[in-house]
Amino acid sequence: MFGLTPLGTVHTAIALVAVAAGLVALVRDKEISPDTGLGRTYLWATVLTCLTSFGIFQHGGFGVPHVLSLITLLTLALAMLAARTAVLGRASRYVSTLAFSLSFFFHTIPGATETFTRLPAGAPLFSGPEDPALQKLVGVFFVLFLIGAGLQVRRLWAGSAGVVARAA
Repeated sequence: MFGLTPLGTVHTAIALVAVAAGLVALVRDKEISPDTGLGRTYLWATVLTCLTSFGIFQHGGFGVPHVLSLITLLTLALAMLAARTAVLGRASRYVSTLAFSLSFFFHTIPGATETFTRLPAGAPLFSGPEDPALQKLVGVFFVLFLIGAGLQVRRLWAGSAGVVARAA
């Protein structure tokens, strides 16, 4: 299937579950939270996506996609640390929410790269990871992440202001 190995096929299927769960959570709940079924599905599917990526060496040895998987795992660890402890104080809710959203952005990089350097079959949209048009698309995804992150911070800020007002 589009030049995928059996591991690549499993990896892609798991990644699609993660992306679908994350997208639905972001649209429905305005965040990816480990306290919801969608959030837990996103978290574990993303972890499995990262772990399965370490066995894929389509472009040679250990490379940029593997580094992105490590960064994603660290970002998820930070998100969970912030979600489950008070180590970051009042910033914990913000850090957790934004770290989960950042991990979702990370999905877009290999997702766009692997999809659009293979499809449409026989005439892919981009020539490879270094294609300037692909890099612009990733830039658009980053701007969308920044806009979403800003909206999330605004929503969290408004929610915490309401909590303070009710407590007074």
